[in-house]
Amino acid sequence: MSYAAERPHYTFREYVRLEEAARLKHEYFDGAIYAMAGGTPEHAAIASNIIAMLTNELRGSGCRVHSADLRVRIQASGLVTYPDVTVICGPFEGDAEDSSTATNPALIVEVLSPSTATYDRGEKLAHYKRIESLRAVVLVAYDSLHLEIHQRGEDGAWTSSTTGPGETGAVTALSCAFIVDEVYRDELGGTLTRP
Repeated sequence: MSYAAERPHYTFREYVRLEEAARLKHEYFDGAIYAMAGGTPEHAAIASNIIAMLTNELRGSGCRVHSADLRVRIQASGLVTYPDVTVICGPFEGDAEDSSTATNPALIVEVLSPSTATYDRGEKLAHYKRIESLRAVVLVAYDSLHLEIHQRGEDGAWTSSTTGPGETGAVTALSCAFIVDEVYRDELGGTLTRP
């Protein structure tokens, strides 16, 4: 018998109940629950910089910035996760089975880590792109001053761009920008390197 066959199967509601009592955050997909990697102080600081920057930029726009405490469910694929930063524009749309789980993000930001970078750039990004309301995903490098910005155009096609030190990456659908040096503010003198 394989390990996969032995893994318990949970409904989404069971997962939510377990998550309410859990000390760690977990992703949920296809009936399985997976522990999420813990963040470093640098990871947390970068996410905080992004939240502060976006909160200022989006003030008065009808968009609201959320931390990694917000759970997001991708209805098209079933993945449930906690992005590092989530922006919701307009009214919050909660899941039919759990009203505190968001289903309509407009922007998602993930700060990569050595253990999650491949997953975040590949499978997880593919899940995110299936969210109808989503306009952009920003992937923030953990080891250099580097952002990958994936945006959905008006025709529904996704494009990608990268930005580095001293540059600014625009998210056109939300009329906001990521100033790379601000994203990494206070981390510039640490272990991060310029590409």
